Amino acid sequence: MPAHLLVRSIVPDVQHRAAFDRWYGEDHMAEAIRVFSPSRCWRSWSEIDASVHYAFYEFDTVEALKAMTSTEAFAEMIADFTRTWDGKVTRERDFIQSVQLVEARPAPLD
Repeated sequence: MPAHLLVRSIVPDVQHRAAFDRWYGEDHMAEAIRVFSPSRCWRSWSEIDASVHYAFYEFDTVEALKAMTSTEAFAEMIADFTRTWDGKVTRERDFIQSVQLVEARPAPLD
């Protein structure tokens, strides 16, 4: 089953949000794709709390996810985030393993 690295970032100052969004979208996620080699990834801003940003990185297995997070390259990505946004953005990471996947199917035609 797939596993995901979830990064939840909080950008409390509205004046930093556009720069954070641009940096994450143009720099950080592109580097993460090269470094992490996820199956796919996406990011989103919360509609409930505009200061919350989510990034998801999907891996084929939880073992692949754990192996990636033990690399020096992953540690360097964390350090870059901290250098760039220390004091302006807080973040937390979680590992999520899928336990059930349900594909939506189109309704049958009459």
